[in-house]
Amino acid sequence: MKKIKITVIRKARYDDLIEKYENPIEHACDLQEGQVFICDGWQKPKDFCDSAWESLSPFVMTLAHGGENFYDGWMKNPKSAMISCNDGFRPVSFYVEAIE
Repeated sequence: MKKIKITVIRKARYDDLIEKYENPIEHACDLQEGQVFICDGWQKPKDFCDSAWESLSPFVMTLAHGGENFYDGWMKNPKSAMISCNDGFRPVSFYVEAIE
């Protein structure tokens, strides 16, 4: 099974939506742009956000098992995907790629 590299590419924050819709929370996302995680096959990396993993895991599993070319040529690197977490207030974009 291939190892998969997950790189945090971009974090966004929509303060207008947070103010309008979100209840105050004490803790939000700890991920930092440029941060890298390595998956051993399709296993979630230690300290990786559970919510983000729900969005990424199908792509990680496919790449780990040798799959590629999502959506008929969507990505320049066929062994990769650009996926965002499902947080509508502070979404994070991840570059997911097979490295072995």
